[in-house]
Amino acid sequence: MADISVNICGLQFSNPVLPAAGPPVWNGEAMKACAEGGAGGIVSKTVSVRPAVVPTPNMAQIPGGFLNTELWSELPVEQFIEREYPIAKETGLPLIISIGYTAEEIAELAPRVRPFADALELSTHYIGDDPTPMMEAIRAAKEAVDVPVFVKLSPFRDMKTAARAAKEAGADGIVAVNSFGPCLGVDIETGRLLMGSKEGYGWLSGPALKPLALRCVFDVARSVDLPVIGVGGISKGTDAIEFFMVGASAVGVCTAAILKGPSIFGKIARGIEKWLDDHGYSSIEEIRGLAIRNWEQRTYRTTHVPPELDVDACIGCGLCEASCVYDAIHVIDEKAVLTPEKCYGCGLCVTRCPTRALSIT
Repeated sequence: MADISVNICGLQFSNPVLPAAGPPVWNGEAMKACAEGGAGGIVSKTVSVRPAVVPTPNMAQIPGGFLNTELWSELPVEQFIEREYPIAKETGLPLIISIGYTAEEIAELAPRVRPFADALELSTHYIGDDPTPMMEAIRAAKEAVDVPVFVKLSPFRDMKTAARAAKEAGADGIVAVNSFGPCLGVDIETGRLLMGSKEGYGWLSGPALKPLALRCVFDVARSVDLPVIGVGGISKGTDAIEFFMVGASAVGVCTAAILKGPSIFGKIARGIEKWLDDHGYSSIEEIRGLAIRNWEQRTYRTTHVPPELDVDACIGCGLCEASCVYDAIHVIDEKAVLTPEKCYGCGLCVTRCPTRALSIT
């Protein structure tokens, strides 16, 4: 059986599946429920020097994703210190305390939460492409505490520069990414905007965010030698595997925990373990960065190279034929037949084939 424990900056996690800062960890009892649901560690909801005033409605499921206009915690930091963090510490799991947002606020908050923190996570949700405020926030935290400091990045266009700036400022690790936005959702029966924010905007998370989050983790992991916690659209074990392959050391889950409850953490952890066992790996470390290594060794092609077809594996489902805009593949007598001279090598059929009868080398 594969070993899915991980050690990040000296913190030992029984498995790499953590709650991401948000509604599933809004108070001590919720954090405790995440632990009981199988999380390998706890990340608390972000607190700041004053409670957030959150508009309503502020969460909505949409096709392929999730919108929210959540802010930081509506609870005062004093309540977290007096009640919520002590409950979370009862779980015995490493507790990463999320705080935000400016250097001044973090300098005030960090020493106050330090007695309960095994590490800090700094939220940079409202910081733009200029890395200076983020760097100042990291330096403020590093001066105030003696535990690892992770910085959570929004999905910047240039993640490499942001990651290098975070390392230069002294960050011990990076969390990538926060939700993406602003975005908009509409109820077509009423014409009402789904979010209750002033402008009606929300921030996108869930499965729709995963390709963007993967790209961001891929860029960060190639740019700096720091542990990365990947966040964005993870709802099953194979999603987490993808993040490990692009360089993540652990993953954070929020939207799936909102929609499916805290038992999702254990389900994802078991899915990771099963995938590793089924593929002959003994640990996460064996696959961490695999996609980066394959990318470094890849052959960049601009010629039309058709996929390879394993006729015996074909079940004649017709998905390849239905989506081939080049008319290069057809199902004849319940088996796919490829016409190489028509194929443009786009690769779509490979990703649609349910039996992997089509492949690209």
